[in-house]
Amino acid sequence: MGTSAADEKILSYNDVVLRRSDLDILSGPHFLNDRIIEFYFSFLTSCYPSQDILLVPPSIAFWITNCPDIESIKDFLEPLNLSGKKLVIFPVNNNVDVNQAEGGSHWSLLAFERNTNVFVHHDSFGGVNGRHARRLYKTVVGFMGTSSNGDYLECTSSPQQVNGYDCGLYVTAIARTICSWQANGESKDKDDLWFSAVKEQVTPFAVSEMRNEILGLIRNFAAMQ
Repeated sequence: MGTSAADEKILSYNDVVLRRSDLDILSGPHFLNDRIIEFYFSFLTSCYPSQDILLVPPSIAFWITNCPDIESIKDFLEPLNLSGKKLVIFPVNNNVDVNQAEGGSHWSLLAFERNTNVFVHHDSFGGVNGRHARRLYKTVVGFMGTSSNGDYLECTSSPQQVNGYDCGLYVTAIARTICSWQANGESKDKDDLWFSAVKEQVTPFAVSEMRNEILGLIRNFAAMQ
């Protein structure tokens, strides 16, 4: 039986396979799925190839948050080498059903910064993902290799989406800004960190342009293959 047009493979990029249906998501006002966010995180990793920075794929972050066997989490986290990273970025999803692939209806971002030993949650929809971010924080905080558990901070100044479907784009835009901030060695003041840069760069217009930017990246990489 042949594959449908939606299942047509468009691009294989590192460990991410994108299909026609993913391009359709980017072409319209739709909620981003795991694969698109994983692709962009993988692209950012290529842009900032530092051993100090880790962008965790959505599927891994989801499993860490909702792992039913807490005893196995240590072995699961070990390959990530969290204790060796200065910056770790996790996408947060509100899906709680480990049997439902690509579930949920909202994305946010949790970032750990080692110098200040703080976890910062950026939520573009009034902090509705707070409990999911805190669950992720509580799971990983003991594995960061710090002398004391890092603080959890809800960033109340995080840019807010103006519709019901751009949350994933805010995650990609904020992740890009934070990676740039880290790579440029900017001030590690706990009271500000990357917050000013996010406020300045992650505007509704910039976020809306992310759809075309990501779509363009996929098409360019596909053309090279």
